[in-house]
Amino acid sequence: MQSTALPGARAGLVLACGAVLALGACEGGFDPDLRGLGDGFSTTEAARNAAPRPEPDSRGIITYPNYQVVVARPGDTARAISLRLGLNAEEFARYNGISPDSALRPGEVLALPVRVGGSEPAPAPDLAARAGAAIDRAGNVTTTPLSPAASASPQPAPAAAVGAEPIRHQVRRGETAYSIARLYGASVTAIAEWNGLGPDLAVREGQQLLVPQDGAGAAPGSAALTEPGAGSPTPVPPSAATPLPEEVPPPADTPAVAPGEETVAPDLGAEQSPAPAARFIMPLQGAIIRDYVRGRNDGIDISAAAGTEVRAAAGGTVAAVTTNTEGVEIVVIRHSDGLLSVYTHVTDLTIAKDQSVNQGQVIGRVRPGEPAFVHFEIRRGMESLDPNSLLPGGG
Repeated sequence: MQSTALPGARAGLVLACGAVLALGACEGGFDPDLRGLGDGFSTTEAARNAAPRPEPDSRGIITYPNYQVVVARPGDTARAISLRLGLNAEEFARYNGISPDSALRPGEVLALPVRVGGSEPAPAPDLAARAGAAIDRAGNVTTTPLSPAASASPQPAPAAAVGAEPIRHQVRRGETAYSIARLYGASVTAIAEWNGLGPDLAVREGQQLLVPQDGAGAAPGSAALTEPGAGSPTPVPPSAATPLPEEVPPPADTPAVAPGEETVAPDLGAEQSPAPAARFIMPLQGAIIRDYVRGRNDGIDISAAAGTEVRAAAGGTVAAVTTNTEGVEIVVIRHSDGLLSVYTHVTDLTIAKDQSVNQGQVIGRVRPGEPAFVHFEIRRGMESLDPNSLLPGGG
């Protein structure tokens, strides 16, 4: 397999189109890199400031105060690394979400379930402030002792990595390199380089990723991170801190209603303005079989019979027309207010890149499938928005 560390010359190209090409089935979520099509999201500064990954020792091990990782060599498998380090191959492979004999990319990083060799490294400065999140996300590390054969042979003490300990994140179902980068406010390029990801930036469920914190971590002063789909913390209502003002009685000279005289309440309904029209329309009529959940399903899945017409949800310009590696069609339309609408699983396309489209114009038909459906997203730059709030009947 080819080396997948991202050279600087290729990093921009990968960031521009890697996520579009890496779109898989909807179960994995749609997470395109659309920064060039909208505004508001950039990891340029973080990528410039990201520290390089520490060099491994002679066995490929990088040691941090709270865990160790190993960097795969050409031709390595989990079983080969296990034999080299005296680990249980099945436990090591399961810990990293792979099978023992799966071929690894040179430079790929795998976490060690037990500490290997030598004495404990000295804690890095200000480690206590940074290690809490890493420990919480890493989970409980198994401390099964090494096999007798491995313990009998002396091993060189691994060198301690210099710099702040990176966060270790275990990939969950539906997560992508981009959603993980957004979760920590990190650079996708840095995550790719530190973990030896392939050109498509693909990650697998159960994979252990290092998220560097030197210049590529969460921005100072940023809001507290929450798990994808967990929502934001509920703000404290103002009344909890500041009591409501006391009621002021009406002035004494307020005229009273004369006996027998009735007051007529104003007809507020006649004075109300009509509700504003929805910003977008449904691209087709059908049941929503999978709703929006930020970070897990960044759009809605609309069920319909194969061949049903799919229409532009709003007027704009076609910004991208492409397919992923599995042949799933992707259409992106840029709208005048900086929003983007994204449509996948659409076939028989009737539009082309850079073409202007009107709201309701047919752009293609529902692709056959079991079930047949269209995945629909609305984004502002890299941030996904809940389509339900912008469609008719939304809040």
